[in-house]
Amino acid sequence: MADQTQAARKRAAKEFAQKWAGRGYEKGHTSSFWLELLRDVVGMEDVTTNVRFENRTTERGFIDVVIRDAKTVIEQKSLGVDLDKAEMRQGVAVTPFGQAKRYADSLRNSERPDTIIVCDFDRFRIHDLDTEHPERDYEEFRLAELPEQLHLLDFLHDPQRERQRRETQVSLDAGALIGKLYDLLRAQYLDPDSEESMHALNVLCVRLVYLLFAEDAGLFPKNAFYHYLKPVPTDRARTALKELFAYLNDKPEQRDPLRRERAQGVPLHQRRAVRRGRADPTADARDHGRAPGRGERGHGLVPDLSHGVRRRVRVHAEPRDPAFRGMHYTSPQNIHRLIDPLFLDKLKAELNGLLTAQGVGDRKRRNELTRFHDKIAGLRFLDPAFMRKSDVSRDTLICA
Repeated sequence: MADQTQAARKRAAKEFAQKWAGRGYEKGHTSSFWLELLRDVVGMEDVTTNVRFENRTTERGFIDVVIRDAKTVIEQKSLGVDLDKAEMRQGVAVTPFGQAKRYADSLRNSERPDTIIVCDFDRFRIHDLDTEHPERDYEEFRLAELPEQLHLLDFLHDPQRERQRRETQVSLDAGALIGKLYDLLRAQYLDPDSEESMHALNVLCVRLVYLLFAEDAGLFPKNAFYHYLKPVPTDRARTALKELFAYLNDKPEQRDPLRRERAQGVPLHQRRAVRRGRADPTADARDHGRAPGRGERGHGLVPDLSHGVRRRVRVHAEPRDPAFRGMHYTSPQNIHRLIDPLFLDKLKAELNGLLTAQGVGDRKRRNELTRFHDKIAGLRFLDPAFMRKSDVSRDTLICA
């Protein structure tokens, strides 16, 4: 079986080499070239989600390709470009490897690569940064040699298996943590077994997890939720969470323009009170003890929080707590068994088609990708587990 698989990979590599022989333009072909190579030849799964293109750096440039799990960056040049010739980039004369190394050094320590690949669509140079002279000590092969040298690229695929193992363990750890948080929050409701309270509790926990996950995904600044909660006293924690949820629920153009001052350490709820011209000490009293309604945009969703619960929520948001990083309630494999055939396979195929379409200019491709992004942003999905009274429970939250 292994021999058959290896033979199939060699055939795929030969077909790939024949298809791309004698052509390759950096701006128009980079994504197609590497997506096809990684997916069809190397055998990487979910290439469109595991590989990033045109990754912006603080050096006013872009890394052509980033394979995060493999800790690899790729500097792609057009066919025929001299890989040993230095050219001016951001005011400095650097070779393609030197350009990639400058970009790599500008990344956060956790994102810096172990390997740099420099390629011109015909020559592949693999630079191991854990050597004394990585710029000149590299492994090189030509496109035509790919079928015989394919093993040199196996390191790009193997890290996915380790990632799956880590995600499985994180799922178990995260499930245990959110279960503890669920129980602590449940005790804060006046009537925790009512349908309204159970619904509110599930929604509250999902929102808290979303805040933590959004940081890891780069949707929010790093540690934003932790820094938001840290200065808030216990008796104001409920109000702070309510206003945060209401703020996030607003459209961007409707949000408080003074929110930027939050970055200076001014809690959102204090800044809003100043904007109104007066504090509102009765805000909590007006709806204290009310059954949380389903349409209250988060206002009746949050119960009063004890010091212990507030501390636990804040601890889960701490930068050094790894349990929520990329967390899932269910194992990634089981999640994909459900969502892939329902919608994800079609979306990935559509994205892959946009990225690998031949004869498409940069502007048209970018416009097509923008339309695809807007399409995804407009999709909505319903999880029936949260709509059935009999299923609204701690176990549903963990398993849904």
